[in-house]
Amino acid sequence: MRSLDWWTIGIYLALLIFGWISVCGASYTYGDTDIFSLSSRSGMQIVWIGTSIVLGFIILMLDDRFYDTFSFVIYALLLLLLFATIFNPHSIKGSRSWLVLGPLRLQPAEFAKFATALALAKFMSMYGYSIHKWKHFLPTLAIVFVPMVFIILQRETGSALVYFSFLLMFYREGMPGSVLFTGIAAVIYFVVGVRFEDVQLLSTPTSVGKFCVLMLIQLFTAGMVWIYCKDKRLTVRIVFYSLTITLLAYLVSRFIVAFDIVWVQLVLAAAMIGYLLWQGISTRIRNYYFIVLFAVGSMTFFYSANYMLNNLLEVHQRTRINVLLGLDEDLKGAGYNVNQSKIAIGSGGLEGKGFLNGTQTKLKYVPEQDTDFIFCTVGEEEGFVGAAGVLLLFLALILRLIYLSERQPYRFGRVYGYSVLSIFLFHLFINVGMVLGLTPVIGIPLPFFSYGGSSLWGFTFLLFIFLRIDAGRNLSRN
Repeated sequence: MRSLDWWTIGIYLALLIFGWISVCGASYTYGDTDIFSLSSRSGMQIVWIGTSIVLGFIILMLDDRFYDTFSFVIYALLLLLLFATIFNPHSIKGSRSWLVLGPLRLQPAEFAKFATALALAKFMSMYGYSIHKWKHFLPTLAIVFVPMVFIILQRETGSALVYFSFLLMFYREGMPGSVLFTGIAAVIYFVVGVRFEDVQLLSTPTSVGKFCVLMLIQLFTAGMVWIYCKDKRLTVRIVFYSLTITLLAYLVSRFIVAFDIVWVQLVLAAAMIGYLLWQGISTRIRNYYFIVLFAVGSMTFFYSANYMLNNLLEVHQRTRINVLLGLDEDLKGAGYNVNQSKIAIGSGGLEGKGFLNGTQTKLKYVPEQDTDFIFCTVGEEEGFVGAAGVLLLFLALILRLIYLSERQPYRFGRVYGYSVLSIFLFHLFINVGMVLGLTPVIGIPLPFFSYGGSSLWGFTFLLFIFLRIDAGRNLSRN
């Protein structure tokens, strides 16, 4: 017990208390006389909080080697449960991710997170493992993507996207920064390409979205040549020819013969890829091949993004992305939740309206205000001061998790710790971002705040398993 990190446990309890206060404010209606009644959402949240604390205590009482020994068993059991849930006859709000057991409803996807984190920690801590070897890295990716596929088949895309957060842990464990940069670049291509696809470039029949993305691909590729091949002369050539020829094409299209400049950019990109391929063959430097793969992959992703948006995503998901990017307003439809949540947060002002005094939430203007959009209740009732305080608590938790992860003597504990950190960070960033209209509405809970037992238990499992592993860090091992 002396080895436990009581600071983290204190932060956990503080988040639970503030979370319950927020659930009270979000679910309270004028005229209610008992917020502790089990017939109310606030009363049931007390039950979930109490059972979570009991579960945390049980987790701490188990030997920390239990989680190492049975990591793959726990992962396999959760995969079976996820697979069985696909055929669940119960559909709640269009999702088949819930198991209904009488009055109890459980969402296995919430528990699959800690099971996946344990499996990753176990696999990556095996003797001889190297994230730089494809024979090791590909099975690692499979551990992450198999539960993702099962969750997507349950029509729960938001929970599946959480698994991309493991990329942060991979980066800490040695994954090349180019992989993380590629992911960030893909987001930029998608946002810029879709947002400005129908905007014309200064009196020319050229899409601003396509023009900017193709220019970014060429500049990003030149930057990678500089960083990974140390060829500054080739970098300058790529940038010079790309900018000069594109500028000449624009002047011709603007003042002589109007044409789509994108065709010139495609020729430039093809010439750049061909020249880099030749450089790789002549110098036998493999990095050129990886840069070529990046450029080809970037162009393939960009031109398939529009197809993915219009054919792979559900209608409501596509509409939410269009609203986020400013392509559609739809304040009475897909944009209603975000618009009302921003009104609620803004109405709280500096110090808020006070506990149970929020008008937007009491009159139920914000849908899902005690689950996915619970942060708007914090902003309305506690104001900027309360919202900032909650974010500072989460920041303290994140910083504490980094500290605990770095002091682990074994790779198993460090990998699991950074997996927990990545999941919490993703949930926090996306949930608060979607309430403020900064990220798409994908329907994931705010840790320890959103109403419900599955998410609260899932986050408790995640955190307390790590606390138990950390508590045994100084024990001698035979």
